[in-house]
Amino acid sequence: METISEFKGLNGNILAFKEEVKDLEKVTFLGTPGVCTPFAALFSYAIRDKESHFISLTDINTSHQFEFKPFGMQLNEKVSNPHKSDAVVLLGGLAMPKSNVDIDELNALIKEILKEDGKIIGVCYMDMFTKAGWLDKVDFDSIVDGTLTGVTKK
Repeated sequence: METISEFKGLNGNILAFKEEVKDLEKVTFLGTPGVCTPFAALFSYAIRDKESHFISLTDINTSHQFEFKPFGMQLNEKVSNPHKSDAVVLLGGLAMPKSNVDIDELNALIKEILKEDGKIIGVCYMDMFTKAGWLDKVDFDSIVDGTLTGVTKK
């Protein structure tokens, strides 16, 4: 994959994601429970005018839709229908070894829920999909990859 744009900071990360989604209407995030869920909520807030869902790992029965609430995006209580999504967004936590995601199951789920002309978008930090060797295993249309640096001060 070639670099098509660069960004800085969390706001730049969110805007880069929003640009990838553009005019798509239905987006389904796949990620690990706990860690990826708040990132999906953050990115779904950036596209809050669209229908967005979250699936834990590759279990379609965990699909819940995000709803805009007074304190941001929250998953609703009932199981939702992610089928015919315009985009499937894979979050980097899926590619971490401890997630133990089966690539064949992942690709089968993507094929099941993604519209024929839909996009596969990766959102990760620290080049996770490349490090995990997923570029040859998942047919990404684009990847929004952020780099985190930081310090602790007292």
